[in-house]
Amino acid sequence: MDFDVAAVRARYPALADGRVWLDGAAGTQVPDAVIDAVSEVYRTGLGNQGAAFPVSQRLGEVVARARQAVADLLGAPDPAGVVFGPSTTALTYRFASALAPGWRAGDEIVVTELDHEANLWPWVRAAERAGVRVRTARLDRASGTLPVEAVTELLSERTRLVAVTAASNLLGTMPDVASITAAARGVGAVSYLDGAHHCPHAVVALPALGADFYVTSAYKWYGPHLAAVVTTCPELLDGLAVDNLRPVTGPGPVRFELGTNPFPALAGVDAAVSHLADPGSSAPANGVGRGARLVGARTAAVAHERDLAARLLAGLRGIEGVELLPGADAPVDRRTPTFSFRVGGHEPRAVAEALARAGINVWHGHAYAVAAAAALGITEGDAAGAVRASVNHYNTVEDVSRLLTAVSGYVSENTTGRRPW
Repeated sequence: MDFDVAAVRARYPALADGRVWLDGAAGTQVPDAVIDAVSEVYRTGLGNQGAAFPVSQRLGEVVARARQAVADLLGAPDPAGVVFGPSTTALTYRFASALAPGWRAGDEIVVTELDHEANLWPWVRAAERAGVRVRTARLDRASGTLPVEAVTELLSERTRLVAVTAASNLLGTMPDVASITAAARGVGAVSYLDGAHHCPHAVVALPALGADFYVTSAYKWYGPHLAAVVTTCPELLDGLAVDNLRPVTGPGPVRFELGTNPFPALAGVDAAVSHLADPGSSAPANGVGRGARLVGARTAAVAHERDLAARLLAGLRGIEGVELLPGADAPVDRRTPTFSFRVGGHEPRAVAEALARAGINVWHGHAYAVAAAAALGITEGDAAGAVRASVNHYNTVEDVSRLLTAVSGYVSENTTGRRPW
């Protein structure tokens, strides 16, 4: 499938401001179809599920379509395994509180240095309350990767949980999670995979990843601010005890969802997945199911992003005074199109502010990957953190060129000598 980036960009109203949007790792813009879907729910009436009147029935269908959409996007076999919540952080805390009651003294859990705090601290806190040991898999400082053996060497018959990222939102590197989850399953441990930064840049086939739970945030893949935890086996949900109001009973994902569903946002989730299946058009291909269209369209989008990433990487390497954080050299199929870098001894904030004045949106800091930043020694002093530029499917060659020109200009004006970070 060809990828027509001009047609894709035409569907994103926010991109008309003329700025370069390379901040997608912190959240993407939304296409017109998502805006319309959210607005339509408000326009046609709100209510709640379970009543006899039409709007209530229609909102029940919105929820069902959103669960099916996420299942389609991730290749999950059953929409009954899709649990919605306000954010990846909130859902991970929710599942930590549901899994921890099954832990006992002498048990262990495994977390990693590569992870975003959202897939680290909820588990650490749950382990502290349960009185179980936390073991931390160390990233390779030189390569910015998480070797499989860094996790597997910590596993034993005492391991109850392995929490690992599918892609680092600071370094971009992607561990071999299928091997890690297989090893976790081999010792009887549950695996919880953070896919927040992975899902926007991959063709996800959840069964192949082997995770018991996979969490993703829709606002990272062109949808509303909403997240989902997905399991390939809905029976796993039924086996967990979770706090909710007394009328909320029975099996399925509803037990994990607190209060009234955000119906407009759920309609936006459905629209975002349909957009990903046909990103350059509002008309789906005739006779081809959404799941199949997603595979073709996502494959083309990933190829487009990788091409831009190669240009970005080569350009940054060619600018004197720019130091890329480890992970930039990872194989193309083991990293996302996200790069963090530093400019000599300059504060990342100052660099990001200069780029903002040049019309370019990038992030700076540790990107909530606190453990990874600490492992790399970039958490202390005025020049802590890094500048992060992240490519998404609506970015262009011109976007990359504008960033490189602006970084080069900043270096020429401000850098007096190359300093190691």
